Amino acid sequence: MFVHAAQALGYRCIVLDPDAVSPAGAVAEKHIKADYLDSFGLAQLARDCDAITTEFENVPALALETLAGMRVVAPAAASVAVCQDRAIEKAHFEAAGVPCAPHAVITNEIELTAVDPALLPGILKTSRMGYDGKGQVRVATTAELAQAWEGLKRVPCVLEQLLPLKAELSVLVARGADGQIVNFPVQQNLHRGGILAVTEVPAPDVPVEVDRLAVAAARQVADALNYVGVLCIEFFWLQDGRLVVNEMAPRPHNSGHWTMNGADVSQFELQVRALAGLPLPAPRQHSASVMLNLLGDLWFNDDGGPTPPAWDRVLALPGTHLHLYGKADARHGRKMGHLNITADTPEAAHAVAVEAAAILGLPTDF
Repeated sequence: MFVHAAQALGYRCIVLDPDAVSPAGAVAEKHIKADYLDSFGLAQLARDCDAITTEFENVPALALETLAGMRVVAPAAASVAVCQDRAIEKAHFEAAGVPCAPHAVITNEIELTAVDPALLPGILKTSRMGYDGKGQVRVATTAELAQAWEGLKRVPCVLEQLLPLKAELSVLVARGADGQIVNFPVQQNLHRGGILAVTEVPAPDVPVEVDRLAVAAARQVADALNYVGVLCIEFFWLQDGRLVVNEMAPRPHNSGHWTMNGADVSQFELQVRALAGLPLPAPRQHSASVMLNLLGDLWFNDDGGPTPPAWDRVLALPGTHLHLYGKADARHGRKMGHLNITADTPEAAHAVAVEAAAILGLPTDF
């Protein structure tokens, strides 16, 4: 999707991806099949590109740092490194003056035994490499906490206090090297099994003051990082009305895929513009939007599989826009695409989204 956005602006793209059937590599002008730390592959990329970005936060920061010695790289390795470690990320939020959930960092037995029981029940998360619900364990007692840390192989972790949620929100900002910053409207998200399932924009339940606080906090976080590119900041909106930051992703984000059809500039175009040093227009949402995440589970039914879902029935609904990613194999839990629904009103978009979900066999309780 980034490649398509760059090509629409007249740029050629080179993709470095170890996957031989890389969807991005298939549509780019050139695909370098190499590991992210392969010195020859990185040298090729630096030789042939004017500017380099990442679409995956688990690309080693060292690869970006190496490339930055030769070419423009955005976001910077230092920014990506912050997002790759939950403990460092929490420290950044606090330094930026943005409240996050009460938490404790656990790297050894001493820190484990020193955990304040007031943080329980909580969620123990690995500091690195956890996403889409992976590397996370709910714990209610100190005994469960110790057992969970053992189960996670005693890697560095962060214990976050379990907070009573009203909703999960996110804000996408785009920031240029000159400090110019723009944002999309606040997005309301629903997760199932730790994976984003539904995004609705405008956020249906969010009052003006919470909206203002979320946008201000997202901009603070980006400015404190001196960030360049598109950044997604995820928030917990609590039952008592407070807003706390959860985590951030240094790239265009799943929750922003609605921008491809519901706004006059997509998150991917803003990423291209930030990388190329072009002006960043303030995005304008022209349609109420709902995004349904499409996982590989949809390709499997009682008769086995994989079998493609009934796209013809879905696309017969008004305002539906299907985006499939070109991945070779459908697998349970794998992100295969998304469906955007646009309409004149939030109520109309929501109604069609519920109808589409029913056709696909997805839950309709959103």
